[in-house]
Amino acid sequence: MVERKKATPVARESELKNEGEGSRSAARRYDAGAEKMAKSGKVSELAKKAERALAGKEGGELRRAEAKGKNAELPHRR
Repeated sequence: MVERKKATPVARESELKNEGEGSRSAARRYDAGAEKMAKSGKVSELAKKAERALAGKEGGELRRAEAKGKNAELPHRR
């Protein structure tokens, strides 16, 4: 049996307009995705995979990328 990927949902026009400070539609999508991941039963497996990656040869690169992201110049930090 061939496993097929689900199509990425296209944002509705109502979700594309500027919602001002914060985005309720983006927050809803994030919350739904986080809940789906939590219920998937794959959290422990993915956490172990991430731990192995950090301990492995790519660990230094991952830590540098994290530090770069944390120190990025963002509009709200100006």
